[in-house]
Amino acid sequence: MSTELSTWSRQPGRVVCALAVGLALAIGTPVASQARSAPESYADLAEHVSDAVVNITTTTVIAEQPNGPGNLFPEGSPFEEFFREFNNPRQHEQRQRRGQALGSGFVISPDGYIVTNNHVIESADEISIEFYSGKTLDAEVVGTDPKTDIALLKVKTDEDLPFVPFGDSDAARVGDWVMAMGNPLGQGFSVSAGIVSAKARALQGSYDDFIQTDAAINRGNSGGPLFNMEGEVIGVNTAILSPNGGSIGIGFAMSSNVVSRVVDQLREYGETRRGWLGVRIQDVDDQLADALQLSSAEGALVTDVPEGPAADAGMQSGDVITSFDGEEVTDTRSLVRQVGDTTVGKTVKVTVIRNGEEVALDVTLGRRETAEAVPAAMTTESESPAEGEVLGMTLSNLTDQVRQELGLADGASGVVVSEIDEASDAFAKGLRVGDLIAEAGQQPVADISGLEAQIAEAKDAGRKSLLLLVRRNDQPRFVALAIE
Repeated sequence: MSTELSTWSRQPGRVVCALAVGLALAIGTPVASQARSAPESYADLAEHVSDAVVNITTTTVIAEQPNGPGNLFPEGSPFEEFFREFNNPRQHEQRQRRGQALGSGFVISPDGYIVTNNHVIESADEISIEFYSGKTLDAEVVGTDPKTDIALLKVKTDEDLPFVPFGDSDAARVGDWVMAMGNPLGQGFSVSAGIVSAKARALQGSYDDFIQTDAAINRGNSGGPLFNMEGEVIGVNTAILSPNGGSIGIGFAMSSNVVSRVVDQLREYGETRRGWLGVRIQDVDDQLADALQLSSAEGALVTDVPEGPAADAGMQSGDVITSFDGEEVTDTRSLVRQVGDTTVGKTVKVTVIRNGEEVALDVTLGRRETAEAVPAAMTTESESPAEGEVLGMTLSNLTDQVRQELGLADGASGVVVSEIDEASDAFAKGLRVGDLIAEAGQQPVADISGLEAQIAEAKDAGRKSLLLLVRRNDQPRFVALAIE
């Protein structure tokens, strides 16, 4: 039986599977602790917040292709047009049907701003909001952010609406009691309760910061609030892990500290405006840390610096970013979040480790949504074709023919993997036939002899691994290969 991570599409009866994962059982060791008793009742909380929770119904007009023998012929067939006209002379008048889908949301201000999931209202032609009182209002989309699956809606109202505030999701602890409210399976204004099962879950997106909960969440709960016991929204219910599309006690709510920042930007600009550093990065593992002579496997390793803010500030490929705007950078995920949360146009201090030394850079951030990274061309040209065996790989120098076959830029340089031993460390680290090794030991590689020279230099220095910059489909990454 497979288990699927699901968000809910707008098409009724259909579950969109986003990611397959496996189930596992674990046996833990009991730890003595002081437990807090469960609330005697959630009734007061439910009564307090229910007026601000809404059901969302979306309507989409779907055009259906007309049926008929003309559709049986392949596109471009000489019979296609004849049979289409013969059987359906008014084929331009396509039949249409109206599809509906359900979701949840919550009011965040008295003047009618409502938060929900982007996938609830995506492509909707009409959006209807039903309040707990039974009143319904039409809503318009203010803005959406597919990266966090958040949408901001607005209804017109002559009177102040009940609303709920955002809470501090970072303050929530694993084991805290929470309550979910929404429109599961179209049942309307249903409450479920549970605890915070885990925090800081990353599912697919760069900005993911999900709270995991065992409060029952089902289709139709999407976009609804996850409350703490003070009646504050600490998450927006978004996805579940499930083998059958129903709740098995593993649900995910996007944390309020992410949502509130997105909502503020959507409310002010109608779109998000995230900071952009302008680098490609990867995590640092133990072997990379050894190859880079780092004291610990932390930070974000810069693999490429296309034209942009970082390049303008002097950042280089091979730098390890350890601090951004005064905050420690532990890995790539933390850096992406930190940069994205920083104001566009702000000049920030960035600390990098370069050749074992700390270097401080001042970087003025661009805007991620409008940035277009242009990879820098490499200019070193290999003089003659050659082939050799190095580190379990058969390598070839670049020629114009090889560049053309691999779709490389005219200025690309390095050595190409033409064969690889599947028992080698290189294969285990993900190198494959067709990969281009552009740098070794943070030095450009023009040919096989240049790579061999870097291997020899690393061995003479007593290093156990050599750092390679590998490009595949013009996407760079660093790999540390054992050279002993």
